[in-house]
Amino acid sequence: MRLAPLAVPLFAVFVAAVSLPAPAQQPRWAAEWPNTDFGTASVDLDEIRAGGPGRDGIPALDDPAFIPAAGETRIAAREPVITLEFEGVAPRAYPIRYLTWHEIVNDTVAGIPVAVTFCPLCNSAMTFDRRVDGRTLSFGVSGNLRHSDMVMYDRETESWWQQAVGEAIVGTMTGADLVELPGWMESFAAFRARNPDGLVMDEPDWRRPYGRNPYVGYDSLAQPFLYDGQMPPHGIEPLARMVRVGDRAWPLTRLADLGEITEAGVTISWAAGKASALDTADIGAGRDVGMIRVRDAAGADLPHDVMFAFAYHAFWPDGDWMLGN
Repeated sequence: MRLAPLAVPLFAVFVAAVSLPAPAQQPRWAAEWPNTDFGTASVDLDEIRAGGPGRDGIPALDDPAFIPAAGETRIAAREPVITLEFEGVAPRAYPIRYLTWHEIVNDTVAGIPVAVTFCPLCNSAMTFDRRVDGRTLSFGVSGNLRHSDMVMYDRETESWWQQAVGEAIVGTMTGADLVELPGWMESFAAFRARNPDGLVMDEPDWRRPYGRNPYVGYDSLAQPFLYDGQMPPHGIEPLARMVRVGDRAWPLTRLADLGEITEAGVTISWAAGKASALDTADIGAGRDVGMIRVRDAAGADLPHDVMFAFAYHAFWPDGDWMLGN
């Protein structure tokens, strides 16, 4: 699916060559996933397809090291990071330059075991509490996709989880939900200016071209990769960014035009200054798509996602499109 830093036309050929639908993959699954209960699932297994690299071909990170953000010089000002600001501990930034190549970071922040996740094909960046029914899980990348979204797996039961919704869809954990935590994507400059004593995840000890984008031009395409579901309604482009809060979604373009919107009990604000991670080869040079914060009436940050419209429609087919009409 996604490890080689290729230009889009070649990347499309690569995807077509390696991606197989679920029926062709299921015999391999049984050998590769001997501890996964494929007899228990909440989705049609035919919707799951190989993404290219197999299990752990995209290696998740565990217990990453952090350094003072004030001293970090490798990350460009406009590069996106996922921010976690929990009471009682220094704020943390997880750079997308690393998550592009690893997709999941298993960490512990303020005593909370968290999974910081990023699915490039859906632009979905979500942070979850890794505790389920009193049990702490750790997550890896299965190498499979459903509706073009990353399928994670937990190492404890080898159940499969849909990243976009935080739900187990295959295996003994089927039906279990992860609690999404408040976090947001912003530029490294914005994080560092607001948090001069904040921490940033240090560069992992893997041989990867960190800072390079293997999905050059992806968010300008007319069609997403490895997706054969329905396209969004209302004439919305499939790879248009939507700010999803619960089952509602606001077009990012509407927020950029207005700057701030208060609707349905939430206030969403937009500011310029963050590069797209899915545009140019150099992540920090990507076009400015802005950054948002989502807060409730009391000013508290709310869990949300900024995902592509096709993915929102796939996972929330009955969701509310907040178009302002």
